Amino acid sequence: MTNPLLQDWQTPFDIAPFDRISDDDFAPALEEALTAHNAEIAAIAENPDPADFANTIEALESAGRALDKVLGVFFTVAGADSTPAREKLQRDFSPKLAAHFSEISANKALFARVAEVWEKRDDLDLTDEQARVLMLTHRGFVRAGAALDGQEAARMKEIKGRLAVLGTQFTQNLLADERNWYMELTEDDLTGLPDFVVDAARAAGEEKGVDGPVVTLSRSLIVPFLQFSPRRDLRERAFRAWEARGAGGGETDNRAIAAEILALREERAKLLGYETFATYKLETEMAKTPQAVRDLLMEVWTPAKTQAEADAEVLTGMMHADGVNGDLAPWDWRYYAEKRRAAEHDLDEAAMKPYFQLDRMIDAAFDCANRLFGLEFAPLDVPLYHPDCRAWDVTRNGEHVAVFIGDYFARGSKRSGAWCSAMRGQAKFPKEQRPVVINVCNFAKSDPALLSYDDACTLFHEFGHALHQMLSDVTYESVSGTSVARDFVELPSQLYEHWLEVPEVLAEFATHARTGEPMPRDMLDKVLAAGTFDMGFQTVEYVASALVDLAFHDGTAPADPMARQAEILTEIGMPEAIRMRHATPQFAHVFSGDGYSSGYYSYMWSEVMDADAFEAFEEAGGAFDPHTAAALERHILSSGGSRDAAELYTAFRGRLPGVEALLRGRGLIAA
Repeated sequence: MTNPLLQDWQTPFDIAPFDRISDDDFAPALEEALTAHNAEIAAIAENPDPADFANTIEALESAGRALDKVLGVFFTVAGADSTPAREKLQRDFSPKLAAHFSEISANKALFARVAEVWEKRDDLDLTDEQARVLMLTHRGFVRAGAALDGQEAARMKEIKGRLAVLGTQFTQNLLADERNWYMELTEDDLTGLPDFVVDAARAAGEEKGVDGPVVTLSRSLIVPFLQFSPRRDLRERAFRAWEARGAGGGETDNRAIAAEILALREERAKLLGYETFATYKLETEMAKTPQAVRDLLMEVWTPAKTQAEADAEVLTGMMHADGVNGDLAPWDWRYYAEKRRAAEHDLDEAAMKPYFQLDRMIDAAFDCANRLFGLEFAPLDVPLYHPDCRAWDVTRNGEHVAVFIGDYFARGSKRSGAWCSAMRGQAKFPKEQRPVVINVCNFAKSDPALLSYDDACTLFHEFGHALHQMLSDVTYESVSGTSVARDFVELPSQLYEHWLEVPEVLAEFATHARTGEPMPRDMLDKVLAAGTFDMGFQTVEYVASALVDLAFHDGTAPADPMARQAEILTEIGMPEAIRMRHATPQFAHVFSGDGYSSGYYSYMWSEVMDADAFEAFEEAGGAFDPHTAAALERHILSSGGSRDAAELYTAFRGRLPGVEALLRGRGLIAA
């Protein structure tokens, strides 16, 4: 067996041997892994012995290891270092994988055995985690359509296959639009831009093969350009390109794809007996119902909109004072908000940014994890999939805990955004395995690499997800790490952002890139005081996206999603100068797969908990209180999905939270 993807890896901690893997290895490895998985499934389904937890549920947990191995590597490189060859493989793999897993969920003999174990569950003397895994397995089969027959079963399979194709196409179209557009800048166009934006624009020009600086559609470059460029014409051009992603007509237009996805999701839900896709999707989340989600979002929307409208008046006045008549436009907001922040908080981002070096922020995230959970991080010298990547051996008390990989810089081959994934999850069955966890970001590359405060928050956010994976301590991989309800998965990540706001953390790690001096105390105070600045804008653009997502799925699927989007924004009174954070043609969270469909609200749901959870540390005496940290690890970070999310949070905090801590934290009500 010469295919490295199918071999036992003789590497440190069984990390994938990226230096030996080529794109030519993926397709044959996938075929062999699918064949092996089919054989494993057939053996479980055709087992002549009576079904029990070991020979059915645990057997399913053991099956597909080769497939997990192949896909763990493939989806890592496909998302973070795409090539035309990998994009074609992804288009080929998506329907094949959808058909494969549809066949498993439609396997009547297999489902009969799962149902048999489920029916006699009270007599099996299962542990709490085993009972949870059994419930999730049985529920997963039912929700996948295992109980359907005949034409309905066949149609469900068709729908899943088509959705897989459409989700891949949506993602690749968006990546193509982001990769292909850039705006060249003359030296005169650089006037007024701080050095860090100029450096990033020059680096982006080099990456694009252009002789000179450019603005790209990478968020880490276009947002600071919109903040600092005094050229309103250039801001408008860049913003309109940003807004047009996935909606420019031609082969990369996502609007018809979004409409088809929504229609297929509705049909899928109705095949399973649900009135709407949102009802189906939210049944397994903490929120449970579309109305509960809507109530939360509107409770936040009202004060956020009031704040944003008041801010818009101030910014409009500033614009008019500059001699620009007319209404405040979306390409004006960030520019005048930045000028207002500098004036009201005496905070200059260009002066502040040298204190947020990427390497020092990584050190800060690691140091907080050490103080809270005793983790230590040692660099690993291993081949990875891109030269920008780096790896660490994570230990505690000398014992290996995980491998952590960081891939931080934007490039044309990487999809936008930031994410955490596990190439291998933690488990103890069928044997002990420690996780390999990756954080992927899109920070502008420079030397030294400097972050905005928002970038630093993103780094801490994704590392919070990584801690959820690394500190997992369960038996079965299907409930390890971030395998939790979608509206619970953002709790550890958003909670970890709070440690960046701790004054002693900034005092130690926010050091100047050139001088090494710590951030002056008055600047540090200003950074923290400005923490809720422009929060009306940020909350409005997010909540609007969440409300559109919910409305798309809670009712008849719109034939024209863009028209429906406009209706929803009119209904809620969307301020004219603010756009949704993710308009429909760019809404990869919702349309690249089912993960966040009807679930974009989950960041806000989790924020209700993270604001309340950090108050637990403050009530206990400080951000590094050891007893609260131990309770956080025991009840949440180590437990994965082994218990119901509400139970886990209640075990940690003693109760479920209200929305007040969130509104206080965002400065939308008085503290």
